[in-house]
Amino acid sequence: MADRATKDALFAEFAAVGKALGNATRLELLDLLAQGPRSVEALAAAAGAGVTTCSAHLQTLREAGLVEARRDGRHIFYSLAGEDVAGLWSHLREVAQRHRPHTERARRAYLGPDDTAAVDTDELVRRIRSADTVVLDVRPVAEYAGGHLPGAVHIPLDELEQRLTELPADREVVVYCRGRYCALAHDAVRLLTAHGRRARRAVDGMVEWKAAGIPVETGAA
Repeated sequence: MADRATKDALFAEFAAVGKALGNATRLELLDLLAQGPRSVEALAAAAGAGVTTCSAHLQTLREAGLVEARRDGRHIFYSLAGEDVAGLWSHLREVAQRHRPHTERARRAYLGPDDTAAVDTDELVRRIRSADTVVLDVRPVAEYAGGHLPGAVHIPLDELEQRLTELPADREVVVYCRGRYCALAHDAVRLLTAHGRRARRAVDGMVEWKAAGIPVETGAA
């Protein structure tokens, strides 16, 4: 028969996951790992954290069962423990967006004004099969290699202006990045439209697609 002690023990297990999520840097690390496996050093650089600090946060996430680690020579690589972890991160953001008024203010401050046209996932999947659309991934090289939509062209955002001629001028460009709260696609669409290109951004990104089980490819361009 269930008793107070066993119920407390069960809820303590749930609380361990919640506690691990209660840190902004750890959430950013989950967002980065939703793009694909990364080394501790690469994660630290991407998150703007020291390697020692980053490693400690990753250990906390690992103890909570949210990430896994493997050693490759002198380096340790981390990955999400499962696609359901990407789903947990995605749902957490949705709850915050829906129920915390300050979340929308923070989103607008970070992503900028809603001045870019958007494409939902269903339309994006149709566009991938269309000959009149270029689907463009503007994330860093390592993230593209860790997982991308089949057929996507890859040009990192910091190279886009110099490589515009690689994109057909007579085709619309649909840009995607890490997810709904990633600024890369917004900035890429602003850059493309400023140069007279037809461009829209995907509403969702790798976080949402992994959570939804949408197939992705791995490997460099």
